[in-house]
Amino acid sequence: MELLTLNKPFLHENGAAFTAGEIASQPDLWNETMLLFNHYTNEIKNFLDKAYKEADNINLIGAGTSAFIGLSLLGTFFRNTKIQTSATATTNIVSNPLDYFSNDKTSLIISFARSGNSPESCAALELADKFSKKCFHLIITCDKKGMLAKFETPNPIYVFVLPEVANDKSLAMTGSYSSMLLTGLMVAYVHQPETIQQQTRLVMLAAKKILKNEVTILQQIAAKDFKRAVFLGSGNLFGTATEAALKLQELTNGKVICKEDTYLGFRHGPKAVVNDETLIVCFLSSNDYVRQYETDLINELKDSNRILFSLAVSEDNTVIKNTDVQISFGIQGEKINEDFLPVCSILVAQLLGFFKSLELGLSPDNPSINGAISRIVQGVNIYPIETAKSIVKYD
Repeated sequence: MELLTLNKPFLHENGAAFTAGEIASQPDLWNETMLLFNHYTNEIKNFLDKAYKEADNINLIGAGTSAFIGLSLLGTFFRNTKIQTSATATTNIVSNPLDYFSNDKTSLIISFARSGNSPESCAALELADKFSKKCFHLIITCDKKGMLAKFETPNPIYVFVLPEVANDKSLAMTGSYSSMLLTGLMVAYVHQPETIQQQTRLVMLAAKKILKNEVTILQQIAAKDFKRAVFLGSGNLFGTATEAALKLQELTNGKVICKEDTYLGFRHGPKAVVNDETLIVCFLSSNDYVRQYETDLINELKDSNRILFSLAVSEDNTVIKNTDVQISFGIQGEKINEDFLPVCSILVAQLLGFFKSLELGLSPDNPSINGAISRIVQGVNIYPIETAKSIVKYD
């Protein structure tokens, strides 16, 4: 029996079975996540209705991959709630809490974490409680036994634990990332259950299309001799580009150096990284206005004649000129809401990273040969803020 074109004995022998299974099973995981969310919708809706009435701001937080979820959600939350929304890494909050919280502001803090056992996860929430007027805590996690799932606070709190299978066994987050991202979208659209059901169905179909039709071409691209990769995305797809860059770099143990940017931002210096060993991956918006800026840069990069290879990823099958390969995952006659595109788009980067890891002789389930990175971050000390002698007044 094969999984991602590879037989199971090969996957087990090469330390790739967990990652392959976790990538391939995402459509089923999303359906299971939606059904679980539906069961608790009224509770979540009641919690959010109270939070929205009082909150001055919404802050989407997490560490590493979990932090990038917020980058794909902040526009959605702002447009749906009209409440100022930001995406902040817990790693920034822990070192500089007064940059994010004020004793005259009430925050709705939505936390994302696979295990919830990273030291910053609970520390960030404790600091939020300390320095905010009031906090509403919505915790979205994959581990019911994790510290974050058990977080105690005097402030209002709601914990949503995803299906157990979302708690990836591999080092690199795949299903945990996409299912928490989908959960965040369902939270943002909690008052539109028809949209949730329809869009979840469409991203499931799109992912199955990628898994059925595009695995071989991504395997072939991974075999190319690129040592750098740049991922580009606009709006919510910038979050996808950011996660994609980490995924490929993580799964290759840093042998492929990756960078993410927006299409307009890339010209302002970062374009200097492009050389003849660079892979460019372009996540494309379905918005015609946004697409103009994206195609301008794609044409400009092709004219420079310095890229090793370019890949376009889009919902629609409108031909994107000046790219070497285009992957389109749209469903004929139906449209994926722009907000939901990141859920299925990320599969392209996950598959690329998976196959590149194998191409380099690494184990995708645990590619970190020297233990530089681990499933749960190690070595972080959390210091009591009261011990600081030189800090802006915080009482």
